[in-house]
Amino acid sequence: MIWEILRMAVDSLTVNKLRSFLSMLGIIIGVGAVIAIVSVGSGAQTQVTSEISQLGSNLIMVNPGIRRGRGGRISLAATDVFTMELAYRILQNCPSVERIIPNLQTSGLLIARENNYNTTVVGVTPTYQEIYNFYPARGQFITAEHQANATNVIVLGSGLAKELFPETDPLGQKVKLYVRNRHLLFVVVGVMEEKGTGIWGNMENQAFIPASVLMKKINNRKYVNGYVAQAAEAEASHAAVAEIEFFLTRYIGNPDDFQVSSQEQLLEMISQVTGTLSIMLGGIAGISLLVGGIGIMNIMLVSVTERTREIGIRKALGAKGRHIMTQFIIESLAMSGFGGLIGIGLGWLGAAGVAKVGGWPLVVTHTSIFVAFSFALAVGLFFGIYPARKASKLDPVIALSYE
Repeated sequence: MIWEILRMAVDSLTVNKLRSFLSMLGIIIGVGAVIAIVSVGSGAQTQVTSEISQLGSNLIMVNPGIRRGRGGRISLAATDVFTMELAYRILQNCPSVERIIPNLQTSGLLIARENNYNTTVVGVTPTYQEIYNFYPARGQFITAEHQANATNVIVLGSGLAKELFPETDPLGQKVKLYVRNRHLLFVVVGVMEEKGTGIWGNMENQAFIPASVLMKKINNRKYVNGYVAQAAEAEASHAAVAEIEFFLTRYIGNPDDFQVSSQEQLLEMISQVTGTLSIMLGGIAGISLLVGGIGIMNIMLVSVTERTREIGIRKALGAKGRHIMTQFIIESLAMSGFGGLIGIGLGWLGAAGVAKVGGWPLVVTHTSIFVAFSFALAVGLFFGIYPARKASKLDPVIALSYE
């Protein structure tokens, strides 16, 4: 019996293909939009978390806090707190911290013969390459001797080296750095490996000099912008954060002068934000499913009116009200089900196209497909019940006489 009803439902939908397709269009768009939006959000989240995770979950950022403004004084970031000496003290007094480097950079114009390039110049210590897993492909990195003697040496990113020295070997060459109305002459001692562009910026077009040179000869001040610390292992990151906070509170005195956060906390925050956005946008896209359900309900009511004599004949031949009701509910479910299947395919294609343009991985989860398709069937069922009940309650005598 059920297979006969299903066959009749499919036949009734194929009688007027265009009308059936237009009725399914809302379901198709809704399911496709939900799958595409959730997939794009998941892909972007995967890309960001992957880039952060490449550095490990044991990195800890120590940044200036915000000092409260009082008595007409404007609230500003605490910029005169962190020194190189304080970094060494943190390393000595926090057993869970394995490495620490200053956060120090500026921008300037690098000139090599007839070529020049405006770039970011990062002040580093030898530990920088170990924390960021970023090593020179040729030559050497900034050494402890360079740092101690404030030697004018520079390491170029791979892209920057190509810009300044397109046809010659940059190692041993001299470059001029113009920054803040000053010019300094540097010797190129290394070229970094190719790293690519990520959330940390285009590291291939950056230049690296000793932190002591940037502090003494360019900034002319003893303070740095903050620190990047590395815990001994990922499991020790929470302990390292607590130790740094405790030490800085005792050393500085004012806990508002600093902020300590771990990479793991950043990953959790990004996952929560992107997850919330995906759910919100998916919910907005799901509204079109309700609109599609209204379209299905409308076409089913029209179908009941058009097939009144058919319903009367079936009832006169012994069909029960539940048989008529089942037939129309199955027609409604078939319409929403076919629309859902088409929407899944379109959503998959749309997500793949956006992922290719955005450069992140395609992530289409079984959960999003199941939820979108189930919601489409639920909409079809909900909006198909009223027309089905109306059809099942028709009086066979009146239905047979209907013109």
